[in-house]
Amino acid sequence: MPEPLIVTFYRKLPQPSPTDDRDLWQAGVQDAIREFRHSIKNNYTEGTLQRLVGHFDPLARQAAVLALGLVGTLDSNAAVAAALQDSDWLVRQFAEDALWEIWYRGDNAEYCWSLQQAMQLGDFAQTLAALDDLIREAPEFAEAYNQRAILLFRRGEFARSAADCKAVLRMNPYHFGAAAGMGQCYLKMNKPRAALRAFRQALELNPALVDLRDAVQALRQALGEEWSE
Repeated sequence: MPEPLIVTFYRKLPQPSPTDDRDLWQAGVQDAIREFRHSIKNNYTEGTLQRLVGHFDPLARQAAVLALGLVGTLDSNAAVAAALQDSDWLVRQFAEDALWEIWYRGDNAEYCWSLQQAMQLGDFAQTLAALDDLIREAPEFAEAYNQRAILLFRRGEFARSAADCKAVLRMNPYHFGAAAGMGQCYLKMNKPRAALRAFRQALELNPALVDLRDAVQALRQALGEEWSE
């Protein structure tokens, strides 16, 4: 059986190894990534890419998830989130990166641009005010809430941050970042059982969050053996 065309495009990219830094790898292959994106846009629909996420060939799955990170919309959220459970390490890695890209883009280019501008302001108060304005204008833009939750956490406003994390998960139940963030808020609020539930939720969504496993184990021990799996 001939390999899918997407694999032919994908083979032109330098292949990462498990020890490569993801950001450095992407920075070093920008020209090749642009060519890959162009080839994808000219030959594939988003629906076809979603189907390829379940292909038997791991190279096809890697290519499809990488492509959806470049061109996918929130319509691909569930398909890419499912790839976090893939047996192939690179599919899982690409899926995590792709989800952040998809979440940040949202479903409106103008709101995405506004979010980018807000996060580049540099000043905490200005950034928070810009996010408040964006959320009022786009109340269903989940990533705006998530970025505000991060800011509020850094400011020590843990209850408000947790509320924003809850809002993110209501709109985007695949958002492992918001689940993990909510767990951190609950830890700061001295709510260990709530923190444990949130961390478990994050790990169920993305088993690659290995740092959370230590937190879960520590919480289970602190809460006693009666708090079973």
